[in-house]
Amino acid sequence: MECRLIVSLVFVITTLASFAQKDVTTFLGIPVDGTKTEMKQKLIAKGFVPKKEMDDEHLEGEFNGKDVRVYIVTNNNKVYRLMVGDAYPMDEPDIKVRFNKLVRQFKNNQRYVSLGDQTIPDDEDISYEMTVKNKRYEAAFFQVPDPQKMDSVSLQKQIRTYLLNKYTEEQLQNPPDEIYNDIQSAAINFTADMFRKKLVWFRISKSVVSYGQYQIMMYYDNEYNKSNGEDL
Repeated sequence: MECRLIVSLVFVITTLASFAQKDVTTFLGIPVDGTKTEMKQKLIAKGFVPKKEMDDEHLEGEFNGKDVRVYIVTNNNKVYRLMVGDAYPMDEPDIKVRFNKLVRQFKNNQRYVSLGDQTIPDDEDISYEMTVKNKRYEAAFFQVPDPQKMDSVSLQKQIRTYLLNKYTEEQLQNPPDEIYNDIQSAAINFTADMFRKKLVWFRISKSVVSYGQYQIMMYYDNEYNKSNGEDL
């Protein structure tokens, strides 16, 4: 389809960021991808030390000023998540400060897209909310795609396939307002999906070893490698 409208819309979007399917979430510059063995070696090269306690296999090291444990999670032997947990739990006031500080750090980092204010109010009783109301304290951000891996052609093809399932070539060549709006919406939605594939989020977790203590669990996810029910 030689639809100049779609090409121009995609061009405007891709001048701001790139959208290649190989552009996956990174942790300390390491793509969250490949095999578990490959990921382990890359983390060791960054200074993390492998540890194994019974069935608990992880790596220990320092990240963002905190001692952490890193767990590698795979799907079909492909890494789809790095789980980064605080090595030492803390009490309620400290975990609230830590959570809000992380939110601000991500929000002020130009390599991430924020979803608005995700901080916890100062007067929030998180112990009560989590225990009685089963409230989850989470914050999510998306890594901005790498401009060195631009693939606007791939994005155009995805939009083209979607639109041709609804309209003919002739309709797309000279679209009325209704179809034009759908084309614009498709370009925005497919672009947003590229951001959603590079998810980084974190939550407050109750310590399993220290009552009344909490820790931050961070997740660097490669949504391309995540299970989508293909093994069912």
